[in-house]
Amino acid sequence: MNKWMVAALMLVICFTSATAQNDDEYVFTPVKELKITPVKNQNRTGTCWCFSALGHLESELLRLGKGEFDLSEMYIVNHSYKDKADKYVRTGGMINFAEGGSFDDVRYAIEHYGIVPDAVQPGLNYGEDMHAHGEMESAAESYVKAIVKNPNGKLTTAWKNGFDGIIDAYLGETPQSFTYNGKSYTPQSFAKELGLNMNDYVSLTSYTHHPFYTTFALEIPDNWRWTESYNLPIDELIEVINNAINNGYTIAWASDVSEVGFTRDGIGVVPDVEAISTSGSDQERWVGLSTRQKTDEVRKLLDKPCQELTITQEMRQTGYDNQQTTDDHGMQIFGIAKDQTGKPFYMVKNSWGTDSKYKGIWYVSEAFARYKTMDIVVHKDALPKSIRTKLKL
Repeated sequence: MNKWMVAALMLVICFTSATAQNDDEYVFTPVKELKITPVKNQNRTGTCWCFSALGHLESELLRLGKGEFDLSEMYIVNHSYKDKADKYVRTGGMINFAEGGSFDDVRYAIEHYGIVPDAVQPGLNYGEDMHAHGEMESAAESYVKAIVKNPNGKLTTAWKNGFDGIIDAYLGETPQSFTYNGKSYTPQSFAKELGLNMNDYVSLTSYTHHPFYTTFALEIPDNWRWTESYNLPIDELIEVINNAINNGYTIAWASDVSEVGFTRDGIGVVPDVEAISTSGSDQERWVGLSTRQKTDEVRKLLDKPCQELTITQEMRQTGYDNQQTTDDHGMQIFGIAKDQTGKPFYMVKNSWGTDSKYKGIWYVSEAFARYKTMDIVVHKDALPKSIRTKLKL
């Protein structure tokens, strides 16, 4: 067998092997993986915004060499509910009053109220081993709606104490002082000792209904504080994410996870449903299917590499304007991996516990991040210099 025949045979073998491998389930190889604290479980609550933002800050403490901390989500949630109730009443009930929130709720609470370790305020004062806020949320919402009706003709001096009592009954009273590792703290002194400056963190987004390189408040219900984000073109937002990870900074990531491509078993992609349904030897089984039926068929294929849509700025905007992209879920991006085809994926820490294929970790394609990212929060030093200059940071 001459050398040309050997080369040709090897090419056939490699092509066949690669084709077979691409048909297999995903195999991910980390390229850059940053330190994170253990995956938690928000369970039956809408508090992902808090779990993800604190997870991001816990990674910041690891990055800065301050050690591993488990910070209290329910301390933040307690204060945020009380702030939200005050604003709800002040606006006559014209803001969203629900469990959802934004990353800025965590920043604001730490800056104004401090923070405590989770062991000091685990927030499970209602006979449950895991977080479940349905009863508390219903009671709190009913209360503030009654206050807004103003049955006395003016507000009393007691309504805030009444509301605080509901939240404290479930989540525990926020401590004035506590002891941790043998040292006495207040929430404010503990936050100061951690040494994180909340002004070092910036929120970034990417939409065309506001000028790029300016700030605006995302028009979503959970942004009840009306916090503003810097607006970047999507290519530059992705550049920030990649630059951050490659330079040691994790990211708090808000995204829409209601899409068919975001599975409950650790994958986030934007499958090209039409391309998938009209290719391959089994094309006949797709003929005559409705869009929903095609979607159901695609779901069955998402455990292995698939063809994805090419995402444009215009597609992002259309999804946002049509309310097909909504502020569903907060998570933490902490790394970059590649699948067996060489395609990059972001490594994402979720807060749905570890009972999933990758033990609470999701692998999200760049296409998905381009399409469904609502906003991110990252340390300003993680931004490329050219983008910092454009934003005047």
